[in-house]
Amino acid sequence: MNLLQFRPASSIVIEDNSLRPMSESPNLSLLMIDDDAELCQLVKEFLESQNFQVETLHDGKTGLARALAADVSLILLDVMMPGMNGFDLLRKLREVKQTPVIMLTARTEQRDRITGLDAGADDYLPKPFDPQELGARIRAVLRRSQPTSGRPVIESGGVKIDSTTRQVIQAGRKVDLTSIEFDILEVLMRNSGQVVTRNDLMFSLYQREATAFDRSIDVHVSHLRKKLEDADLILTIRGSGYQFSAKEPT
Repeated sequence: MNLLQFRPASSIVIEDNSLRPMSESPNLSLLMIDDDAELCQLVKEFLESQNFQVETLHDGKTGLARALAADVSLILLDVMMPGMNGFDLLRKLREVKQTPVIMLTARTEQRDRITGLDAGADDYLPKPFDPQELGARIRAVLRRSQPTSGRPVIESGGVKIDSTTRQVIQAGRKVDLTSIEFDILEVLMRNSGQVVTRNDLMFSLYQREATAFDRSIDVHVSHLRKKLEDADLILTIRGSGYQFSAKEPT
């Protein structure tokens, strides 16, 4: 099966920790849920050559049960599957776990990508794809979950984050964020009071450029604002990007 061509990722900016080499530990286990058995086998063989452990399942209901029971590092999730589609699976998974998820979809419409992001996906990759690009995206998502350099605890605007435990506390309450939501908040808070462009965020978190049609950052920021319950904490700087407000609560 032809997985098509690779478009090299751009350089990463902002966070120096994004440039650290990622450990090739065999404990980095992946779960791939996709009804295309041939594709699963090809991806499994490639990723295992990259020192990942890979388990594959081919229907939504079985995949959800395994995703809830297993302690995996990341899930590769197809959209169109028998029994339960990927969007519904992800919504149910997010009720319980925040395991990073990359959606694999043959659908190219922007609304389908946004649906996946709304359901809690960390990233998405359209089919067909090059295995090298898939590997790069997996490493980008997993790298973000590693401890960061610099101050492990940051507090600003009444929000406290701990990059070691990846916990967020606001006004005494714990705020449950997905992996990508935490990473966006951390970048913004480490640059509190400064404008962080969409391109900067895309490079830092996804290792690729933002495009006019890629709304992934915007969707995640929207979710983040709702969970923080304060729209004024993260400001949209029209034509530039986003800014975490350094204003302290009164």
